[in-house]
Parts: sequence; structure tokens; C-alpha cells
Amino acid sequence: MTEHNPEAPETPIHDAEPERTGVEEVDAVLNSMQGLDDKPVEEHPAIFERAHERLRQALDAPPGA
Repeated sequence: MTEHNPEAPETPIHDAEPERTGVEEVDAVLNSMQGLDDKPVEEHPAIFERAHERLRQALDAPPGA
């Protein structure tokens, strides 16, 4: 049984607004992950693969591009 922690946030972490990074491409990927819990599990791998690809593209881009 899990005890209630009054220090814990009332909103579950997966429902919370993602923290902003200041990098537009990364923030867009984080936004795309919102609502993942509402999608069928069998769709999750494709969603994660697309997010990973977009993050790699953002990291591989020249600074300021």
C-alpha cells in the first residue's frame, strides 16, 4: 500500500506541463509527448522513435540554425 505524501505535487508528473528548455525544437518534442498516456501502448514505440529522431536532428544542427 502506498502512503499519501502531503509534500508530493497534486498533479501527477506525467500530467504536468513539461519544463521549457529554451530550445524551440526540443520544447516542440516535449510538447508532442503530452497526452502519451491517453494513446494506446502499441503506438508508443513509433511516438518515441519520432521524438528521438527529432531530438537527434536538433542536436546535430549547427548552433543558431
